[in-house]
Amino acid sequence: MTVLGIVAGIGLMVGALIMGGNPKLFWSVPSLMVTVGGSFAAVLINFSFQDIKNVFGTVKQAFTTDLMDPEELIEVFGELARKARREGLLALEDDANRLEDPFFAKGIQMMVDAMEPQMIREILETDMAYMARRHEIGYGIFKTWGNLAPSFGLIGTLIGLVQMLAKLDKPETLGPSMALALITTFYGAIMAYMIFIPLAGKLSLRSEQEMMLHQMMLEGIIAIQSGVNPRILEEHLRSFLAPVSNRRRQSGEETLSGEEAFRQRI
Repeated sequence: MTVLGIVAGIGLMVGALIMGGNPKLFWSVPSLMVTVGGSFAAVLINFSFQDIKNVFGTVKQAFTTDLMDPEELIEVFGELARKARREGLLALEDDANRLEDPFFAKGIQMMVDAMEPQMIREILETDMAYMARRHEIGYGIFKTWGNLAPSFGLIGTLIGLVQMLAKLDKPETLGPSMALALITTFYGAIMAYMIFIPLAGKLSLRSEQEMMLHQMMLEGIIAIQSGVNPRILEEHLRSFLAPVSNRRRQSGEETLSGEEAFRQRI
């Protein structure tokens, strides 16, 4: 949806420019320097070098859907709980080594190592807090950039107006000069409202989804260690989901069995 939105937005914008006249009128290197370059320089002032460096790895999350499906996660936990009741917690060690999610694998391994439930909870909650902080910085960069871009567009417009007013003795140049002055505002609005602010929103949504999955993993790990009945565990984890998801399941929607879902993830 992210790619579709960007492509559709840019396509519609370019189509409107072509239908409205000469699209070359909307190309200005000085305007790009002020709007893109100036706003990026302000972002560099606002954040550290490491934050800027890490954001390029964060942005790919807006274009991928590699998060584990919550229903699949519930099925996996049901299977792990049944295996733990049959064979004991030590039997889950091999499963921990094969899990793709480092957070999930870490929690299972600590459970297998017989750590106290409160200690497991504290360690995993600390991991979640720092992960949320990293995510906040990631989408905060784009949100800040989106807020700055229109302001630098306005700065570029002011620069263009000053240059235009300096040529009042040449009326024939006023029209082109005014058009050039307004282009920076156009660039700033496009950057903010078509790219950066929506991108920040998508990254924030991805962060919330990942935090929910990790909270489900945390509760599931503690429940397995406490010997909770697998069916009760599944119902507890399903309370994290929206009611519509539960209704789909109750209506008979086909889902993978716990064992099949677990095998697919590893």
